[in-house]
Amino acid sequence: MPASVILGAQWGDEGKGKITDLLSEKADMVVRYQGGNNAGHTIVVGDDKFALSLIPSGVLYPTVTPVIGNGCVVDPKVMLEEMDTLTRRGIDPSRVLLSGNAHLIMPYHRKLDAVIERYLGDAMIGTTKRGIGPAYMDKYSRFGIRVQDLFDPKIFREKLEVALKDKNKQLVKVYNQLPLDVDDIYNEYMGYAERLADHITDTSLVVWQAVRDGKNVLFEGAQGTLLDIDHGTYPFVTSSNPTAGGAPVGSGIGPKEIDHVIGVVKAYISRVGTGPFPTELDDEIGDRLIDIGGEYGTVTGRKRRCGWLDTVALRYAVRVNGLTEIALTKLDVLSHFDTIKIATAYRSGDEIFTEMPRQQRVLYTCTPEYEEHPGWGDDISQMTSYDQLPPAARSYVERIEEIAGVPITTVGVGPSRAATLRR
Repeated sequence: MPASVILGAQWGDEGKGKITDLLSEKADMVVRYQGGNNAGHTIVVGDDKFALSLIPSGVLYPTVTPVIGNGCVVDPKVMLEEMDTLTRRGIDPSRVLLSGNAHLIMPYHRKLDAVIERYLGDAMIGTTKRGIGPAYMDKYSRFGIRVQDLFDPKIFREKLEVALKDKNKQLVKVYNQLPLDVDDIYNEYMGYAERLADHITDTSLVVWQAVRDGKNVLFEGAQGTLLDIDHGTYPFVTSSNPTAGGAPVGSGIGPKEIDHVIGVVKAYISRVGTGPFPTELDDEIGDRLIDIGGEYGTVTGRKRRCGWLDTVALRYAVRVNGLTEIALTKLDVLSHFDTIKIATAYRSGDEIFTEMPRQQRVLYTCTPEYEEHPGWGDDISQMTSYDQLPPAARSYVERIEEIAGVPITTVGVGPSRAATLRR
């Protein structure tokens, strides 16, 4: 595992935290390359559960250097609270490194995120209201404030005043909100600067040096392929690039340094919020998947929409990410079903789509074409090798592998580290 990207191959919530944690055991560095605290990774270690939203999953291993790259947007309050929580639970976060080029999430970003969603009404995107989208908007309009600006108080104050002049106009005149005070924000963020100082560095150089020294570096994506700003189900997407191409950009190394791309795939599929979802089960089966799978957001607690595995979307994820292997998670959830389905194509009118449709409107109106597979009924959560799985479970895994055209090297049969089978 010299330099590997691990990412979600669906709409997020595939169980990336568990797989990243598993691979982190042999890693020297884990790099988060995009997103903010709008995504959570849940890791179960024995009887302990850790819910991380920004700090890379590798922080649980004392030998790993966790890195928050330049492609992330950072709410310093959330980052420090998460570090304090880890400290209270006996985990040392002093190793966490933060790129000075990462952009800051400011109070006006959170405020605008909330009021814009409210004003959109039925057309809302379904954001977490944590300011991620507005922070990326400012970044790309070259209006943003970066982490490094915290350490030049004069520059920070000037940028804050310019930004707040514009944002307060929006808040007051467009959204009928009270204006935010520049002094309050300045003083708050100067306090964060003091605590963050020892964590800030040129992470691009640190990561590059680690790769050149032959260290095992794991690049951790948040959200999932179908939420990618360019390749996802736009506009119901996140504001960054969770796909593999985002890893070199969001960490500051060249693409040729990446050796492996691991896609995490849930044995069924889910998504949070609004947007098209061809295999969604708005029935008793969908409700059972939610309940048995514990399908509620790590960060927001929102109920996820669930459906059968969609291999049209999976093949798309294989292609746009260049996946070299797949980690299949939550196979144990399907033990409770007599019949299991896999969507292999979409039907829209007289057309059959075996690849992602060119026009997204098809995703709203299509009917999935399913294969049916027998369930296995047995509790597989205590099994310790792939060969112990019931024949029907192995057949299901191997059919997914055949359709995807990529080897499934890991199969998750429960939430804990131990409940993972290697093939």
